[in-house]
Amino acid sequence: MKIEQFAAPTMVTWQLTRDCDLACLHCCTDSAPGKALAGELTREQALKLSREIVAAGVPYAMIVGGEPTLVPHFAEVCRTLSDGGVLLKVETNGNNFDVDSVKGLGIRSVQISLDGASQAVYGRQRINGDLDRAITACRGVVAAGLPLEITFAPTRLNIFEAEAVIDLALSLGAFRFNTGELMRLGTAAKLWDRLEPSKADYAAFLRVLERKERELAGRMELCYKPFSLREEMAHRALQPSGTLLILPDGKVKVAAPLPFTCADLKTQDFLAAWESYKAAWATAQVREALALLAADPKRSARANEWTELEQDLPAMVSR
Repeated sequence: MKIEQFAAPTMVTWQLTRDCDLACLHCCTDSAPGKALAGELTREQALKLSREIVAAGVPYAMIVGGEPTLVPHFAEVCRTLSDGGVLLKVETNGNNFDVDSVKGLGIRSVQISLDGASQAVYGRQRINGDLDRAITACRGVVAAGLPLEITFAPTRLNIFEAEAVIDLALSLGAFRFNTGELMRLGTAAKLWDRLEPSKADYAAFLRVLERKERELAGRMELCYKPFSLREEMAHRALQPSGTLLILPDGKVKVAAPLPFTCADLKTQDFLAAWESYKAAWATAQVREALALLAADPKRSARANEWTELEQDLPAMVSR
């Protein structure tokens, strides 16, 4: 099925905040301590949106940040969604994660970032980060009987520890290891010359992933395809995602590597925003932006400089 036929999204990715307790060099959302976005949804607005997501019949939501657990109403949002039948994936850096906050909820998985197998490497990329705390959080998730995913963002600073992190993920009881080419978004884009792995680094990394995928078949899934943002966007040009990406201030983004917003959940209800999203993917502006991004991936560096689509989306929806 194509998204035009979907009455509601198949998934919601909701950035609750841009605030974070870490200042990661590779962060694709420009998150850092004290960097909450101006106009982030209030508790009342967030809970209202949660109820609309439930009413729309969305089956699955990813709760992300920044660090979503810093939001005072994080647990209430998760509870409202879960009680309404929405399965949840919570993405956290794990440094101050309280597993009790998600016990008893419909948790599809908890994803914790491990960008190094040693504190020296992990802390170089995840400024203010404590690897032991993240590992303790992983163990707590598994001990609570919840599914654990590990994610690894490769940079020049840590790519040589990739295999060790895969082995660490397996030892911690993770069912999935997520990775892929470093995304040229947000903070990473600003520090690109410092962070981008070389072609040789990536070639070696892919060999490791392919070998470990064979070795760990049936024990832990390695999820790394599509490997690059270019590959992902080429696929999206043919078939837009059924995922609605909600920004901390309630705006809806067309796609992470594109700068366009297409709806505002402070002024539109959820299903109206979904119709605006579907209409956005039919616009010449989005098609042209995808073609330009495919020709020049450096354009993704400006993806967080949001601008509203120029087309009259409500008029398009009504046709």
